[in-house]
Amino acid sequence: MARLPADPEGFIRANTALERPAMVPEFQLWLASEYVPIWQATEDWLEQHNVDPPYWAFCWPGGQAIARYLLDNPDTVRAKRVIDFAAGSGVSSMAAARAGAASVVANDIDLLSLVAARLNAEANGLAVAISADDWLAAPEAAPIADVVIAGDVCYEREMSVRALAWLRRHANAGRLVLLGDPGRNYFSAQGLQELARYDIPTSLQLENRGMRETVVWRVLPHAEGVRIP
Repeated sequence: MARLPADPEGFIRANTALERPAMVPEFQLWLASEYVPIWQATEDWLEQHNVDPPYWAFCWPGGQAIARYLLDNPDTVRAKRVIDFAAGSGVSSMAAARAGAASVVANDIDLLSLVAARLNAEANGLAVAISADDWLAAPEAAPIADVVIAGDVCYEREMSVRALAWLRRHANAGRLVLLGDPGRNYFSAQGLQELARYDIPTSLQLENRGMRETVVWRVLPHAEGVRIP
């Protein structure tokens, strides 16, 4: 079960700093840096503060790529209903809102992630709705959408399989589905169409290289792409 510190907003502000991600400097987000404690937090430290691993405190390249693509191609989401799966810091949701989406819902099962996403949106004068529902376990819980976005969801085998299957169901239903991925181990490009490619600076403390080539993919319906078993 997701956990929250006693004062979630205070915890985020005390353990992160407002930073501008390399690929989307238009935004400032509450992020971990070398100068704040959460950057090198141990499992014991996180347990003491009642916090799950703080994936939300880093602006991962897949999310940055989606955000950059939406800011550069606002017609993709303008006046449309957008849902952001595994939103993390909320950077992709913010880009959809900035690009003129009719509505945006940032979803994550990490409750602190959703607090961070809301704080990040507020720091940039944007409004983003949030959802803590487990959309993989209960697909019917996801709001009706015109566009579905997801960044960096292929970091574990089971998560990758379930997430790609869920995303493809939305594509089969006629929705535009965008996936940002920097070449994670469990990613497969089968049934996907490349839309954009970016070189995104990353920290060697988080990644195995200082630059990640990251692609924005469109998830194709079965009829258009390679059928995934």
